[in-house]
Amino acid sequence: MHNDLILAAQFSLDAMIAGFDTVLNWGVTQLERSLFFSVGGLPLVIGWLLLGAIFFTVRMGFIGVRGFRHAIAVLLGRYDNPDEPGEVSHFQAVATALSATVGLGNIAGVAIALQLGGPGTVLWMTLAGLLGMSSKFVECVLAQQYRTLRADGTVAGGPMYYLSQGLAGMGLKPLGQGLAVAFAACCALGALGGGNMFQANQAYAAIAHVIPTVGDYRVLYGLVLTAVVGLVTLGDIQRISTVAGAIIPTMIGLYLMASLWVLILHWAEIPAAVRLIVRQAWQPEAIGGGAVGVMVQGIRRALFSNSAGVGSAAIAHAATRTQEPVREGIVASLEPFIDTVIICNLTALVCIVTGAYRNAPDSALGFELVATAFGNVVTGFPLVLTVAVCLFAFSTIVSWAYYGEQCWRYLTGDRWTVVYRVAYVGGTFVGAVTQPSAVLAFSDMMLFAIALPNLLGCMLLSNQVAAALRDYWQRLQTGAMPIHGIGGLFQR
Repeated sequence: MHNDLILAAQFSLDAMIAGFDTVLNWGVTQLERSLFFSVGGLPLVIGWLLLGAIFFTVRMGFIGVRGFRHAIAVLLGRYDNPDEPGEVSHFQAVATALSATVGLGNIAGVAIALQLGGPGTVLWMTLAGLLGMSSKFVECVLAQQYRTLRADGTVAGGPMYYLSQGLAGMGLKPLGQGLAVAFAACCALGALGGGNMFQANQAYAAIAHVIPTVGDYRVLYGLVLTAVVGLVTLGDIQRISTVAGAIIPTMIGLYLMASLWVLILHWAEIPAAVRLIVRQAWQPEAIGGGAVGVMVQGIRRALFSNSAGVGSAAIAHAATRTQEPVREGIVASLEPFIDTVIICNLTALVCIVTGAYRNAPDSALGFELVATAFGNVVTGFPLVLTVAVCLFAFSTIVSWAYYGEQCWRYLTGDRWTVVYRVAYVGGTFVGAVTQPSAVLAFSDMMLFAIALPNLLGCMLLSNQVAAALRDYWQRLQTGAMPIHGIGGLFQR
């Protein structure tokens, strides 16, 4: 009787999702045609994100490079002041933002990029990550400048606020309001799928790959994950940032140590791997569809892994305790470096030096390929990798819950918050026990779509960001910046 009920519930859910898939397929097709319309082989949305990253890098004077040391000092708490307005520290804001990006994209996504475009994708991925540091800087500065304080004492901020208020201040109120609503609607919908259902689904796939018998308990897995997500997401940004601050440093540290161990054991192959990456970036294998195809794969992977230019991380950074918007932008610029330049590159090098990207079975895609690469060197590590993937997926789910809810509250005027929370937690269960292909594809399109209004607004508001940066940098260089944290190596 118990098994019959489980089978009936599974059948009903599958039927419901199949209906959603049918309804959304047409919309997904149209969105994909629009967003990934190619000009010279470069999809529109990828070109837009890359153009924005280049523009901000030049406009802000390569702030990602010259502000790097100062960003580390801020991250280590040198300038934390508990008396300043906000809800979380600089470190907690970075942890929350990283928890929404570090994970499956850095592991499975990089492996897929290698399979589709070859080793040459790594060079373009790294370049896009470095350029993305400036995009992340601009959007997080603006998030701080235009954040507001709600009646309950919580902070509200992000692209929907700086698009509406910032552009209104330039005499472009209708445009700003339209861009803000478009961003909030797409982000709220995208969070349900790409930030939630996809993560729950792929975490289950990782577990089932290592422990096949778990396939008999998929509904139980969905119920447990949903309950845990509900307990965390029903809280505020402080609870979410606390969870992220505990999970992300630990799992990133574990993953980095394992990757470095593999590279140490294969140190002799590293120079050849680097030469291969550089050579195939310009002279790729046929599988990449030519140099443009390889470049697109690398750039797309970088942008998807760090979300620079998308604007979602700005929602988390708006809640940071600080009176210096530029300071928050500088520390936020570290995220693409950590996410793409370090973690994605380590994943790629491990797959290349171990030969896994060439020698793994054809059926090994994404996570399975990376598990094969580590498994060839570190016995039993695929199980540890599975735990890491699950925790990364969980942290992504809870972070996107905050992003989606903030956008929902903007659209509804802080009404019916419980409706979105229930829908989000329900989405976790649906993603865990079904294969909602069209729902996930639709949400992915939504997450790419939010880059269009966000970057346009950031470009229009870039002059005031540049002016604020000049003022902040002058005060920093002249020693007029008060230091609240403990002493240390990174004075500025």
